[in-house]
Amino acid sequence: MAFRLIRARVLDGVTRTLPMALAVALTSTPLMALQDDEAATEEVESLSLGGIIADSGIFGWLIILLSIVALAVIIENIVSLKRDKLAPPEVIDEIQALFDEGQFQEAMELCENEPTFLTRICGAGIAKIGHPFEVIEKSIEEMGDEEAVKLHQKIGWLSVIANIAPMMGLLGTVTGMVLAFHKIATSQGQADPAELADGISMALLTTLFGLCVAIPVTASFAYLRNNLIRSVIEVGAIVEDLFERFRPAQ
Repeated sequence: MAFRLIRARVLDGVTRTLPMALAVALTSTPLMALQDDEAATEEVESLSLGGIIADSGIFGWLIILLSIVALAVIIENIVSLKRDKLAPPEVIDEIQALFDEGQFQEAMELCENEPTFLTRICGAGIAKIGHPFEVIEKSIEEMGDEEAVKLHQKIGWLSVIANIAPMMGLLGTVTGMVLAFHKIATSQGQADPAELADGISMALLTTLFGLCVAIPVTASFAYLRNNLIRSVIEVGAIVEDLFERFRPAQ
């Protein structure tokens, strides 16, 4: 009888406790999920673009400014260094027609009124018509080299930016680490990790920004340089064909 009475009381206690435990579990699960969602939301907000840029400090802003300048230079060079911009087909046809008619003065005026890579080189050659062909050829080569150097200088700014961006990122990295170690020194080695986060965050973010700018700018510089070299060679061949008529017969 005593055993049965104890077993009945135990079963009765379990019966009463189980619903309460289930209720607590069911009510606590949504609360924990809500807390996790709030923590995740706070983490996402802390990793927003504005927060990342703010954490990067002055060096991050300077690198972003460099990226804007690089983008402007890339767009300008893509537009201005096209093959049709350096040597417009209609201008080639007009110069060809004037050469065929022997109207060299009109061709010179056309080159002066339509300043392009092609017309500047042609103008240098037309100005020497009447001199030996070697003089004409040398004048064309010198002007071609001079104009090619100017074009290469335009895209050379991209190479400068591609080299400066990671160096500025490295400068930000060193500055951030100096700030972090200064915190440790002033706190006698008892610095709160949260106090070190600003310096370390700036150190890493500036390096990241510098590389993110340098890599695409370097690729763009290589692409534009190769296109420019190809265009310069093509224009040089066109000018050579135009002035071939002045070469003395062998």
